[in-house]
Formats: sequence, structure tokens, C-alpha cells
Amino acid sequence: MSRPRRRIAAASAAVAAAAACCLPATASAATGSSQGAGRAPGPGTSFYVDLDSKALHQAVADLRAGDPGDALAMAKLGSYPVAQWFNGTATPQETTAAMAKLQSKAARQHQTPVVVAYNVPGRDCSQYSAGGASTSAEYAAWVDGLARGIGDRRTVVILEPDGLALSPAYCGGTAQQQADRLAEINGAVGRLAEQPRAAVYLDAGHSGWQSTGTMAKLLVDGGVERARGFFLNVSNYQRDADLIRYGTQVAKCTWYLTHTPGAVADDCANQYWPQADADAWYAGHIPADAELPHFVVDSSRNGQGPWTPAATYPDPQTWCNPSGRGLGTRPTADTGTPLLDAFLWVKVPGESDGSCTRGTTGGTDPEYGAADPAAGAWWPAQAHALAAAASPALTFNLPAGTHR
Repeated sequence: MSRPRRRIAAASAAVAAAAACCLPATASAATGSSQGAGRAPGPGTSFYVDLDSKALHQAVADLRAGDPGDALAMAKLGSYPVAQWFNGTATPQETTAAMAKLQSKAARQHQTPVVVAYNVPGRDCSQYSAGGASTSAEYAAWVDGLARGIGDRRTVVILEPDGLALSPAYCGGTAQQQADRLAEINGAVGRLAEQPRAAVYLDAGHSGWQSTGTMAKLLVDGGVERARGFFLNVSNYQRDADLIRYGTQVAKCTWYLTHTPGAVADDCANQYWPQADADAWYAGHIPADAELPHFVVDSSRNGQGPWTPAATYPDPQTWCNPSGRGLGTRPTADTGTPLLDAFLWVKVPGESDGSCTRGTTGGTDPEYGAADPAAGAWWPAQAHALAAAASPALTFNLPAGTHR
């Protein structure tokens, strides 16, 4: 067999094997604080791998197009667990059925699904992912449908990306709209927390955005005390170390706000303080044995860190399809950091952030010289680029004890 044919055959085998390589053993029981500790992902957790993912379909398409290298990369990408998004495009009854179907698939594979609830009214402040339920009542009914589908299955729930960090008060909304948003998130937390094995995490933006105190106050007002904790960096590119530091500060600040008479958000040391000063402030205000909310980090696209454009744009939109990014830390609940429950791939690698123009006219993205796909649309070129620039380098996700 010639060398090119050997490469194609190897890629074909890799694509076929990708679906079979990713069925690790069931997770062990989790440990942690009393805030949903028995529900949360713990060491050894196996997250759900979609055996019909866009990445695996892209692997087949690449192979048919005579590109075994990209096919192999997409087969590797498709071997990893990625969150499943529920966007409110179905009725509550249909949502229950879709969730129950996902739970059945995950159970057959002995895995824990990570699901995203993304349907709050006025989501994304009328930007690229605008939409959501029409009313608070409609949203509550949809959340109830989602919860019913979860049932008693262990599930990680990422509740409303941007739902708090980009809530109405921070994008020109009224006081009433902000009050409604907080009530909607509180209601969703309460309903989802009724499911005995659902670990619910609330939106906390990322380390390059809201100050620690502002974010902690939003979490407290959103009901984080009834959730497992919060999530960071969904659809963004901040580095793991910065996110862990920020998440730890936010967790401690929530304790301070809820246990200190007269406390206000601005009291808390934030991520922009000198590190030594911030550490000293928290050491002096938070007991070492304080029970704190935990958090998870979306590391799906932060392998190369945040983007600094080489060109000058009226509005760089550094969060929107930045070039040169890569896959980051692989999904795992074995983090080695007490408050960090897991690294997850929440944003689907290869799906566009939106039709970015970076403040220019003409409808094209000057970084690419063409129009970006709509938010959530699959973008093969981006998927290939993320895989090529992955840090660490992309390999197959294999069950524990399997030799690569």
C-alpha cells in the first residue's frame, strides 16, 4: 500500500474508532461542601461524549474530501466530551423528551452529561445570540420541562451563560428588567435544584470582565447559595490560572457578603488589586474553614489565552471569533484545586461566536476577509484551527488505563 493510502486508511480507522474510544467507567461519588456536594462531578467523573457530534461528522467530510490530516484531527476532537445546549427552541414537553433522550444515551455510556440552559428572556442583550423565552412565565415552564427530563440522573447544569454578568443592568436595561432577570435566575435555580443529582452552576463571567465584588453580589442575588456554585469563561478565552484566581476570589467574596453585617460589593479585593494585597485582604476577612461555592471553568478554546489583535479596529470584539486560538485543558473533574470542580468544554469548539465585523462596515470580518457564520453555526475552518493550535497538543481521549 502506498504511503498516501496508508494515511487515508489510518484516518478512516481513527474516525471509526473515535466513537468507541471514549466510554470510561462510571464516576465515583463526589466530595466537597454541602452545597450540592453529592451531586457535583468528583474525581474520576466521565463526562458525556456525543457519538454523533459535529466534529465527528466533520471528520467524515474531511476524509471524503481527501484530507486525512484534518479528518484525524476532527476524530480526536470528537472523542472529547462537550456540553449539550438547550436553547429554548422546543416546547416544555419537547424539551423534557429531548433531555430524557440525552440522559438515556449518557446512562448507556456510563457518563455524566453537561447541559447548558440558555433561554432566559432577553438573553445576550440583543447581540449575536439574542432571543430567549418571551416572558418570565414561559421561561419558568421551560425550565420545569428541562428539570423533568433530568429526573434523578447525575447532571451538570450550566445555567444561562451571560445571564448574570451581562444582565440588563450592564447593557442599558431598566431596574425592573434587572429585577426580573434576578427573579428568573432564582426561580430556575430553585426548580433545577429539586432534581436530587443535578449540580447547578450560575454565570460568573470571566476574569477579564466584572470586578470580583460586582460578580459576587450578582451571584448572591441570583441564588448561588442554593446552587453548587458558578461557572467561568463560557465562550471566552481567558487563561486557566487567571480564572482559578478570580473564581477563588469570587467564591470568598460571596461568603463575605452573606456573613458580614453591612458588607458591600466594593469591600472585596478584586482581580485588579496587587496579588499580595488581595491575598492579605481575603486572609483577614474569610475564615480558613468557610464553606464556599465551587466553580467550573470552560477551557474549550483558551489554550492560547486571550487575543491581542495585530491590527487596529474601531471595535476589536476580542471575544468574537478571535484568530489564532486553540483548544485548552481537556475536560476533567480531576483538577487538583479544591474549589474547582471541573474543567469543561462548554462552548462547542468549531461553532461561531457570531458575524463579527470589529466595528467596520461591509459585513465582513477583516480578520478573515469574509463574513463569519452566524452565532452557533458550525465553522469547519475554525474547528481545524482550534485543533491545530491546541495546548496541550490534541490526542485521542482514551479510557483510563488505555495506552495511547
